[in-house]
Order: sequence, then structure tokens, then C-alpha cells
Amino acid sequence: MRSPIPLFVLATLAACGGEDRIVRPTDSPQLATGPSYTVAKLTATLGGTQSRGMAINGSGWIAGFSNRSDGTRHAALWRNGAITDLETLGGPSSTVPWQGLNDAGLVVGISQTDEVDPLDEDWSCELGNFIPSPNPTNLVCRGFVWQNGLMRELAPLGGNHSFATGINTLGQVVGWGETAVHDGTCVDAQVLGFRAAIWEVKPGSKGRIKARELPPWPGDSASAATAINDAGQAVGISGRCDQAVGRFSALRAIRWDRNGKPDTLPTLGGLTWHTPMDINEHGDVVGFSNPPGESPEGDFIARAFFWADGAATATDLRTLPGNLFSQAFAINERGQVVGISFGGTAATHAFLWQNEVLLDLNDLVDIAPDVLVSAQDIDDEGRITGRVLDGTTGEVLAFVATPIAVAP
Repeated sequence: MRSPIPLFVLATLAACGGEDRIVRPTDSPQLATGPSYTVAKLTATLGGTQSRGMAINGSGWIAGFSNRSDGTRHAALWRNGAITDLETLGGPSSTVPWQGLNDAGLVVGISQTDEVDPLDEDWSCELGNFIPSPNPTNLVCRGFVWQNGLMRELAPLGGNHSFATGINTLGQVVGWGETAVHDGTCVDAQVLGFRAAIWEVKPGSKGRIKARELPPWPGDSASAATAINDAGQAVGISGRCDQAVGRFSALRAIRWDRNGKPDTLPTLGGLTWHTPMDINEHGDVVGFSNPPGESPEGDFIARAFFWADGAATATDLRTLPGNLFSQAFAINERGQVVGISFGGTAATHAFLWQNEVLLDLNDLVDIAPDVLVSAQDIDDEGRITGRVLDGTTGEVLAFVATPIAVAP
């Protein structure tokens, strides 16, 4: 694999996709001990003041996005501190919205095209706030895979739009694609149904890549895949079409086996937003899930969760003090989990969960007045990427946090 709204959507509209309000706290109490890190800010940008690292691979490459001075956003790749603009599929904006980077340097994400959507839908790309709404706002958005300067389109499942989230070392890409079915469970200007999809990137192949469907749970109309490991196990959601951004699309958390057969995973017990975000090579899964208490139904009240392969229940990772919500975005082979804690009276902060303890990542670094706002991915060496608020300039930049080795 490689050494995070949402999913189909995914993640919370504010915390994952958009540029939510970030507050620098006046203090940051030490909650627990953990590893120490050095932090490198990736100051190379595409001209705007917002960048974010979303994925890190075994070579230390970072994939994510960087805003441009004209307000558009482009998928970006940082290598040795230098930034590469991955461009678009013809539209104004693109991004890497998930852990879409493997050790071979393939990057996956989403991009607006120059095609006009004949149904004028509010598709996942803009509705989830992953990329800025263009003017006009009815452009088709498609998943992409990028390698060595070439961006290729990932075809939908008969409809207009597609969305790519994750890739493994075998070149298997997962996400979701619209079908040609007018789904009556869709709402909020979404018309066509969508299903989880897998695309196979073949060495030396060129052009558009066809999709294969990963079915929803029996009786559900919609599904979306968010991550895949090297064993070919994919995770995602299943439910009804809804708005194509989480909520009732995520009535169930799903894991598909290597043959595409779905099985349900334990949740935290609520009705909606049961969203796996990553799966490691052991089959362990992390993400976010609503506990009981949604009022009204569909409200986002999610908590980060960890599910160990084969366990009867999922573990609620809870929140940092003063926060209301949390989301786990990534897990490595050592079982270290990273994510974000937000909402309530405390500031939005990145977290690290290990040894059954939730740690504020800001307590493990010495970077004041800067603040680590979110931790989106962690590799098997423990290196973390995400976004950091520069306390001097106010810019939000991508970062890499590297564990400090402890002398034996």
C-alpha cells in the first residue's frame, strides 16, 4: 500500500472538505505522553494560502492539494519539498481528497472536466466541498489516476460522474461512480444512483480506464468505496442514494473481500454516517460513525472509531477535551491511527491514537505558534501528513511530522 468528505462521500463537509474555521488556542495542556516529532512545513504552494497533505508514501512523497491565487484548487505532489501541479481533466479544479498515493508514485483523486452535466446535479465533488464550485457550477467531475506527468480519467458506471479515493500497490483504485439509473432515493438535486467502483491500472495502458462495480449490501441502492489494501480488501459505505455525500448513503459500513463480496462491519450504534476511511494490511479499519442520539436523523455527531479485524465491536476513540466530534482518517501497519478532533469549545486539532490512548498531536511537537489542525495520513514508519496553521502568516500549509528516534 502506501508505506484522511467523504466518501462517496465522505467526511464531514466542514472538517474534511472545506476550509473550516481554525482557531489558535491560548494554551495546549499536556494530556499524555507519546512519541515526539519534528515538523516540516511544505511552504511550496501553487499561489494560494490553503494547502493540505492528504497522503504519504514510503518514499516520503506527499499528495494533496494547493489552492491557486484565482481561487481554484489543483491536486499537488510534493517531493523533497518541491511541488508539482498535477493539473486537471480540463476543468478549473482538481484535488486528492483521500489517501490516494501508492509507493510506485501513482496518485488518484478527482477533477472537474470541461463537460457540462446534462442533469445539473450537486455531485459529491462540489457538494462535499472537496473542490470549489466553478462558474458555471454544472461541470462533470471524474476520478483520475496520475503517473509521470500524465492524468488519466476513471470512467463512471454508466452515468456522468466518478470519484476516486484510494489505491494499493497493485494499481487497484477504488471510489464510486454514477450509474445510468434514476434512483428515487436520491435527494438535493442528485438524480442518478451511484455504486462503489474499482478500476485496474494496467502497466503501459493508456486512455480512459473502465470501472467494475462493488455492490451495495443487499436491499441498499447505493455504495461507495473509500480505501483498499494490498490483499484486495476494500472498505466503504452502503445505504441509499441520498445526497451522494455520506449521511443516509452511509447506513452501513462495508468491507468487500478480494472477490467483491460485501460484508457489514460493526458501527458505534447510530443510524447514519458509518464511514470507514482506511484499512491496513491486517484488515483493521478506521473511520467515523455516529453513536446513538441523532436528532434529527441524519445529523452529523460522529466519533472516530477503530475496528480490529474479526472483533465483535468497534472502539469509540472519542474526542480531545472540549471537542464534540472526531474522525479517524488513516491507520498504519503498527496500528497507529491519525485524524481530527473538532467542534465544541476547543480548537480543531490533529490527533494520534496508539496503545489505546488518544493524544493531541500538538502536545508531541514544539512548533508554537503554529498549530497542527488535521492529520490525514500516516505511513508505516510513523510519518504523518496533514495541514498546519502558520501562526505568523495565517496560511494553512501541508506538513510532514517525523518521529524522533529514541536512543536505546
